[in-house]
Formats: sequence, structure tokens, C-alpha cells
Amino acid sequence: MAGELSKSIVRRVMQQWFRWTRSMTLGVRALVIDQDGRILLVRHGYTPGWLLPGGGIERGETAHEALARELREEAAITLTDEPELFGFYSNEKIFWGDHVAFYVVKHFLPGRFAPTAEIADARFFDRENLPGDTSEGTRRRIEEVFRGKAKTGVW
Repeated sequence: MAGELSKSIVRRVMQQWFRWTRSMTLGVRALVIDQDGRILLVRHGYTPGWLLPGGGIERGETAHEALARELREEAAITLTDEPELFGFYSNEKIFWGDHVAFYVVKHFLPGRFAPTAEIADARFFDRENLPGDTSEGTRRRIEEVFRGKAKTGVW
């Protein structure tokens, strides 16, 4: 566990450094939908609220590879088919120069989630009964996918 905590701290420091030294960052997030229509949310150990799983695209990775890696790392989810690219968003309000490729995932194999220093919890929720502290960006993406609400282009 100490090794995981150390990796998590290093990752957070590196994320902040990248944000200060790069003019733009790219990330991925996914709306993972199970067979019952429930959606996957994660709760980080370092920030409040429930969010869609995802993270940064590393040098040399495609967006699809980053998405597959993030889903494995954060929620023990393995993609079994191509995810659908739903939209591309600016996340300037939260992180200067940040952009997010947003995917819808319906074909996957669930694994056995184990909490880490980075991800405290990962669970599927009924989209009509989300936790009260689900982030606003997450709620907007759910509305866009399930209710056809107009895409804003802003996370």
C-alpha cells in the first residue's frame, strides 16, 4: 500500500508539473454502461465527489489505448470492443489548456475492483439515482448521452 501511495503522490505532482509546462493536455473519460443501463462512477482518494472514469493520455498512447488503460487501472474494466467517441470537450474551467475526449462504452468485461490510493471506490449506479455529490460535468455528460441534451463543448 505504501508503494501505491507513493506512486499516487508522484502522479499528482507530475500532473501539476505537466499542467504548468505544457500549453495543452489531453485526457479521456468514459460513460461505461452495463447491461442493466447502469453507469460506472469512480471516487478518487484526493478529490471529493463521484466522476466518470478516465485520465490523461500519455506520450506515445492513442486516446483508445489511454482509455483502455485508465478503465483497467481505475475500475478493473476491460474493453471488449471499440468504444464510441461521443465528443471532445474543453476543460478550461478546471484546468488551463485541458481537453477531454469523451467515450461511451457498452462492451466490456468487469473485473474485481480493489481500492487504491488514487481510486477509493468504483461502482455502477442507476442513472436516475446518482449519488448527491456526483460532479456537474458528469451529470451534463449523462444528460447529453441519455436525454439528447445539446453538447456544450465545455466539460
